[in-house]
Amino acid sequence: MKPIFLIGYMGCGKSTLGRALQNVTGLQFIDLDHYIENRFRSTISELFALRGEEGFRRIEAAMLDEVSQFSDVVIACGGGTPCFFNNMDLMNNRGLTVWLTTPVNRLFERLQRNRSKRPILANKTDEELMEFITSALEERRPHYSRAQAQFCATLLEDKSQISTTATQFAERFNLPLNKEA
Repeated sequence: MKPIFLIGYMGCGKSTLGRALQNVTGLQFIDLDHYIENRFRSTISELFALRGEEGFRRIEAAMLDEVSQFSDVVIACGGGTPCFFNNMDLMNNRGLTVWLTTPVNRLFERLQRNRSKRPILANKTDEELMEFITSALEERRPHYSRAQAQFCATLLEDKSQISTTATQFAERFNLPLNKEA
C-alpha cells in the first residue's frame, strides 16, 4: 500500500492520530521530525541552529523523499513540510495526502498547553500565540489545500476520542483494521 501523509499545522494531531492509526491498522507510523532527528542525531532545533532554515528544509525534503518510497506507512509530516520545494507534488504523486483540519481555537488550546515543548512558542503571550497561529495557518493554507483529502482532527483529546477518530479515519480511507485493536 502506498504511504499516507498526514499534513497540517502544528498541534492539529498528526503524531497523535498517526500513532493511533498504527494501533488500529497495523501500518507502520513514522514521525518525519523524529526520523530526521534519529538519522542526524540532532534535534530539529539544533539542525535549524546549525544549518539555518534552508539547510534544514533541504534535509527534510531528502528524508521525505526517502520515507515516501516505503510501503504500508503513515507519515506525520512537520507543519512546514508541504510548504517547501516540491514536497506537495512528491507526496501527492507517491501516496495519499490528508490535511488534518482543526479549528484555530482548538489549535490554540493544544499549543497553549504544550508551548514549553516548542521553542518557537515558549515565550509568546496568549495573544501573541493566537496571532502567530492565525497568521501562519493563513500563510500555509494554499499548500495544505493541495492535499488529496481533508479529515477533521478536532476530537483527539482523550484515549477514547483518539481511538474512535483513528477507526473513522481507517474506515474512510479503506485501511485494513487490525483484528487485535
